Amino acid sequence: MKFIDYVKLHLKAGDGGGGLVSFRREKYVPRGGPDGGDGGRGGHVTFRAGAELATLLDLKYKSSYIAERGENGMKKKMHGRNGKDLIIRVPVGTVITETGTGVTIADLDADGKEAIVAKGGRGGLGNSHFATPVRQAPRFAQPGLPGEEKDVTVELKLLADVGLIGLPNAGKSTLISVISSARPKIADYPFTTLEPVLGVVKYGDYRSFVVADIPGLIEGAHRGVGLGFQFLRHVERTKILLHLVDVSITAVGGPVGNLTKVNRELALYSPALVKKPQAVAATKTDSADPEALSALREHCEKKGLDFFVLSAVRKTGIDELLQYLAGKVGLKGA
Repeated sequence: MKFIDYVKLHLKAGDGGGGLVSFRREKYVPRGGPDGGDGGRGGHVTFRAGAELATLLDLKYKSSYIAERGENGMKKKMHGRNGKDLIIRVPVGTVITETGTGVTIADLDADGKEAIVAKGGRGGLGNSHFATPVRQAPRFAQPGLPGEEKDVTVELKLLADVGLIGLPNAGKSTLISVISSARPKIADYPFTTLEPVLGVVKYGDYRSFVVADIPGLIEGAHRGVGLGFQFLRHVERTKILLHLVDVSITAVGGPVGNLTKVNRELALYSPALVKKPQAVAATKTDSADPEALSALREHCEKKGLDFFVLSAVRKTGIDELLQYLAGKVGLKGA
């Protein structure tokens, strides 16, 4: 399945049905008076979050959604049927904003949560509402009101407790494959991970937390260079960011400079991201450059960043890291 996490849609709620102009026509009832019914309400356009969905793929191939209009009023003061609401199902973690203004309309962050994004038009009143002692035979009724029409942007922001970030080939996919049952693609070339991967980490007998492997960032990611900009939104909901920094002898660039690059991209995308709690883990330490490892450790001590030394291949440092992360995401007893 292709991962789709950003779509733009045009929504049109149903128009309200018109009120009816009608008069009673019954045997032995002369001048029966007005009996026109009211029009029905137009259907709303509603978004509903479902835990069974993982992508916005279903919305990618249909850019316009129109709800049913309300029925017109009928004789004998009968109310027209309301238009059927149009329910659009989306994954948990979906945010709907108004295209152009960027104003948030709904944040569907729980299973079953729903929001009316475009309201159906009100039905018009039939002529029976306008009869008075002076005007006993009104020959007019209200038309139905038009339904709301909106252009919206629908974004999926993954709900994860921990966000793994770092340059390409920093070891994020390897780590998440070791600590969870997720099986991302792992290879020795940049951008192995082409979409976010969620892994559930079991901690203790009955507790767990969710880790997201975010595709590698590169310099200029906030401008759309590489893959980073496309997926940076997915780190916005995490409780803590874990930087993975390659300190192996084959790593390109110094570890301190690489760490600084990633934080710069986060700040340029959203200043709020760099204010999140952060920790740093040195990776690929089974083939570490001692000077690079020492320089990274000293930098983290100066910046007050919690620092860990990992080898996913040898599985060293993993237990200590998981205990730390469990405590940071609020698991009691961690």
